[in-house]
Amino acid sequence: MYKAKVRGVLVEDHKTYKDITRDILAPIEQNAPTWWYPAIGVSIVMLLYGVWAGYVTITQGIGTWGLNNSMGWGWDIINFVWWIGIGHAGTAFSIFLLILRQKWRTSINRAAEAMTVAAVLCAGIFPMIHMGRIWMAFYIMPYPTSRLLWVNFNSPLFWDVVAISTYLMASATFWYVGMIPDFGTIRDKTTSKIKKAVYGFLSFGWVGSARGWLRYEALAMILGGLTAPLVISVHSIVSMDFSTSVMPGWHTTIFPPYFVIGAIFSGFGMVLTLMIIIRKFYKYQAYVTDGHLNAIAKILTFISLIMGTAYATEIFIAWYSGSEYEYFTFFNNRITGDHMIGFYGMITCNAIIPQLFWFKKIRKNITMVFIISLFINLGMWFERFVIIVTSLSKDFLPVNWTDYTPTVVEIGIYVGTLGLFTFAVLLFFKYIPMIAISEVKGILKPTSHE
Repeated sequence: MYKAKVRGVLVEDHKTYKDITRDILAPIEQNAPTWWYPAIGVSIVMLLYGVWAGYVTITQGIGTWGLNNSMGWGWDIINFVWWIGIGHAGTAFSIFLLILRQKWRTSINRAAEAMTVAAVLCAGIFPMIHMGRIWMAFYIMPYPTSRLLWVNFNSPLFWDVVAISTYLMASATFWYVGMIPDFGTIRDKTTSKIKKAVYGFLSFGWVGSARGWLRYEALAMILGGLTAPLVISVHSIVSMDFSTSVMPGWHTTIFPPYFVIGAIFSGFGMVLTLMIIIRKFYKYQAYVTDGHLNAIAKILTFISLIMGTAYATEIFIAWYSGSEYEYFTFFNNRITGDHMIGFYGMITCNAIIPQLFWFKKIRKNITMVFIISLFINLGMWFERFVIIVTSLSKDFLPVNWTDYTPTVVEIGIYVGTLGLFTFAVLLFFKYIPMIAISEVKGILKPTSHE
């Protein structure tokens, strides 16, 4: 038998191949920890609140929301864009680092990919409900019918449907393909007949032959190459929902790269939050090491600088352009107006607080890293709120100016998606290996026979 020698700090405590398999499969083979049951209960309660809010919306209409003639978008689109941003993490993390052959991704990519699938599912709920008649949602699909109804191919909203559905399918496929070797491992090790049958079906008869591994690795690279452009295209298309309009604060060419960078920023922030939770509650310090968290923190520091530059660019262009409408939106509505809290919350959480990661002591303090990751998630929500509400609430005509306050129904739908996300993640913790066993073993170097 080979004994694995750790290369660098990617895996600590001198773990062997046997240790890796045992540790990562422990949550699946053993009973769920005590905290898991209250957590799943809370997530179900949140989900039921969302189901009630969705029922009220569908049966009574979106008049139950705080929208009006000027504020046609509210928490629904705010949270849609926020969830899509979080959904960028897994693909960006796994695929880009896979193509760049970064070995430190191996302990984190599985959880990031699971988070992507759950987040995109949550995001997809909002546009369908926002249509008002959810039972007509199939109208947006581009298929010929006897009614000769065709979707508007010039509409960015249609581009959203195509891009997001493609992104969901590609991300789910990439995630599932990566789990096939691990499903085969569970099938071979479990003593439960039910688990053996289920995981045997999911593994597609995986036997771990040399030919199988060769084809598996080739497929992973092909899927990575095909899916990588989606990371750029999806949020670029989401940004065009705004930038193709003439609304002050939206009509700008900076939006596509600005939205893409913001999505990666919020996604990495949520990955950092999730990995610290996994590391703490499942005692995976040997696999999700300080070095992994340190690497993510450095990436967030760099992206935070880009976000700060984007904010400064928007303000400068609003002043330099000479447009009184742009000037009013930024200086009289965001910087000094009714939405100062959201604007300065966005700046503080996204451009200032992450700069604390420049200090090594803070990057080594797991509690501080966790708190900063939460601030990033909050700041990216503030960003979406500021973009949507400040432009719609005060447009070109003062007679149309209005305010916006979400109702309990809108809040309920958002809370429900949080519950759905938490519920999906908790099921992932229990029934799927949180860390890619085969990939972690692949970064170890066999040194001797025993």
